[in-house]
Amino acid sequence: MTTFDDRERAFETKFAHDEEMKFRVIARRNKLLGHWAAGLMKLSAVEAEAYAKDVVRADFEEAGDEDVIRKILGDLTAANIEIDDAAIRQALADKTVDARRQLMEAQG
Repeated sequence: MTTFDDRERAFETKFAHDEEMKFRVIARRNKLLGHWAAGLMKLSAVEAEAYAKDVVRADFEEAGDEDVIRKILGDLTAANIEIDDAAIRQALADKTVDARRQLMEAQG
């Protein structure tokens, strides 16, 4: 094998790893966001866990974060909790940091 082939394989491996980590961070973030919203809605622990899983599943509806934001906003509004889009986006950003930190600590 040539050095070029080795470098190409290394870049492909790194890309695959980075994409997997990105997926794991987003899934963890969505679960954390679901638990955050469940706390606002005062759901029980069992209901909160089920709701967090629903939020993770909601992310598969379309690319990007809008499907998750819509679900959270709709559910919180339906539960008569006053919240706006900006607050949910801020929680999304905060949970992204938390998710990344948790995954890095787990790899430790």
